[in-house]
Order: sequence, then structure tokens, then C-alpha cells
Amino acid sequence: MATIHDVTKESWILNTFPEWGTYLNEEIEQEEVQAGTVSMWWLGCTGIWLKSHEGTNILCDLWCGTGKQSHGNGKMKKGHQMMRMSGCENMQPNLRTQPFVLDPFAVKKVDALVVTHIHSDHLDINTAAAVHKNCPDARFIGPKEVVNTWLKWGIPEEKTTIVKPGDRVSIKDVEIVALEAFDRTALVTCENPEVTLKGKLPQDMNEIAVNYLFETSGGNIYHAGDSHYSNMFAKHGNEYKINVCLGAYGENPRGITDKVTSVDMLRMAESLNVDVVIPVHYDIWANFMADPKEITEIWKFKKDRLNYQFKPFIWQVGGKFTYPNDKDKLEFNFYRGFDDVFTTENDTPFPSFL
Repeated sequence: MATIHDVTKESWILNTFPEWGTYLNEEIEQEEVQAGTVSMWWLGCTGIWLKSHEGTNILCDLWCGTGKQSHGNGKMKKGHQMMRMSGCENMQPNLRTQPFVLDPFAVKKVDALVVTHIHSDHLDINTAAAVHKNCPDARFIGPKEVVNTWLKWGIPEEKTTIVKPGDRVSIKDVEIVALEAFDRTALVTCENPEVTLKGKLPQDMNEIAVNYLFETSGGNIYHAGDSHYSNMFAKHGNEYKINVCLGAYGENPRGITDKVTSVDMLRMAESLNVDVVIPVHYDIWANFMADPKEITEIWKFKKDRLNYQFKPFIWQVGGKFTYPNDKDKLEFNFYRGFDDVFTTENDTPFPSFL
């Protein structure tokens, strides 16, 4: 038995984090995806793990970092994209609000790490290191500047694949299609605080961000990264069969437009011609948190008049979604257990305890 003399900050951290340990890693490894379906798990922010019936494992946008850990001097880092877009100076209170549900260093079978764009809550050095060390055959797929970051971190160039809109990459039985991204926040992201963007041509979006369509034998999943709403979603919906779309939903603070709001989540789903729309990203930042049931309520208000052919699905971090099995569900809940109550004789002093 340990005593207080054995406990240190380091032992506490190692014994506590990630908070779920390898629970979810084990669940994903053991899952046998049925023929004609595709399963995915929400890992927080826009991170998902996608698994096909054929056993292909795609990890997308897993972020294992943290938000603010100190008040510091109360000011935002000079040149931060939020400062550039709004002219604010006070610190952004972006505290991480979700636990770590996956242990990246316990992953064993990842066929590809796919990243949508350059922002650090999607492009994560811890995830890159873990996948590189544990899954030597895994591909690292992303737009040009994502790949350049991986190369700086030490990922071998031969393991990387640069994609731009229109490109296709085959990972076993899964076809990954890169599509245009619509992330205006990424366009005002510049690492050098001395650089002024005003009056200059913007960056090439195709080099810093893409959206993805994952085509599987069980259905097609569209991952919009941090894209804002765009009329181009309708073009993608015309050109591709899309069953499920994921969008970066949130409640934007005053003077900021960084997340897709409820109405535009519905517009996105309608434009893409999907069966299911799933909001993500609203979970992770304290200053962008939103209630996803707002989407459901507005959907109920509009669905009959506008003849919506899709349904919203309200997920929980760490939860699984299987298409098409779950396409008619409106909300996720974790398995509650206790299915085997009273299968053996209970042990209480007398029945009135119950």
C-alpha cells in the first residue's frame, strides 16, 4: 500500500493521465465492424478514429495538448490569429474542458494519420510521435504546410503524402479524397508576429487546409475540419455521395467568427445532401462552448417545412457512431452497464436495503 511519502506530482500525473487510460484504445482494437457499416469514435475537438469493416484504421486530427494553464500577463500572444482577426489584446480564455479519452502512446494499429489543417489543436506533435513509433507503416497525410511541420518534427519524408483538393489516396480499402477547405481563421494564421497581413494577398488555402471525404464500404464520412459555412458545400454535395458530415460547431464570442453556428450546421448538411450531421469542436474550448441541442431544436422547427432529408446526431466525446446503424438516432449515450443484475445472489444484510 502506498503512503503519502510515495506520492509526487510526477506519480500523480502518470497514474491519472490520460484520464481514460487505455479503455478506449482497447474498445477500438476489439471492435469488429460489421459488413456494410463503418464505425468512428469521437476523440475530442475534431479528432476521430475511423474503422472500416475490412479493419482499416484512420486517425484524423487527434489533439493531445492543452489550452491555457496560467493567466500569464493577461495578454494574448502578439500575432495570434484571434488578435489579427479582431484587434483584441486581452488573453483568450481557452481552457480545455474535455478529458483525454485516448492514450496516443498505446495505439497499435493505425494505417494513416490524417490532418485537416495547420492549427495546433488538430496538428499534434504527441500524436505524430506516437503513431510514428508504434505504427511504422502508417502514412502521414495532409496539406503541404501540415507535412512541412511533420518534417520539422522528424517524421521521415517517405512516410508523408501531401494532398491538395481533388487528390485521392488509397489506404487499403478506404479512399481518402481531399477537398477544398473554407477556414478563414487559418488564412489569418501567421507564426511571425512581425508580419503584417493587412493589404496583402492571403495565403493559399490549399497549402494550409483541406476537407476530407473518407469513402468506405459502409458509407462515406465528410470531415470539414475547421471550415466555416460555404456555398461550395453544395458543390461537394453534387459531386460526391456523402452519408455523414462533421462540422466545427461553437458559440462565437463577441466580435469573433471562428465556429459554425447552429443554423449554418443545418445549411451545411442540406448542401452536402447527407443523412446525418454531427457537430464537433464545441466541446473543447471553454470560450467557444455551445449546446448542440440547439441544432436539434432548430432542426425540429424547420424539418417539415424545408423537407430536410437528414437528421442531427448529438455525440459525446469517447462515444462510438456506426453508420448506417445509428443514422436515425438523435443522441448518443454511453453504455450504462448492469445488464446482469441479480444473475447471482446479492449480498445485503436483509432485503429492505434494496
